[in-house]
Amino acid sequence: MKQKKLMKAMPKKIKGIEIEPGCISCGTCAAICPEIFEIKGVSQVRESADFEKNEDEIREVAEICPVNVIRLIESE
Repeated sequence: MKQKKLMKAMPKKIKGIEIEPGCISCGTCAAICPEIFEIKGVSQVRESADFEKNEDEIREVAEICPVNVIRLIESE
């Protein structure tokens, strides 16, 4: 009998983050993931951001943003 290998879909890697207009500067993103996000008037992505190292926190922040303005740019 042949065994079938179940392949899990590989999660897409985060290549970038966009903050769309409408940020209310609540600070949630910077509180959860200060390595990636900082508030300078509105939320911004740090230049030294390591997306791979902080992927779980980035995904969490994108889900809980109260105004839903954080967009993840993912690999194909």
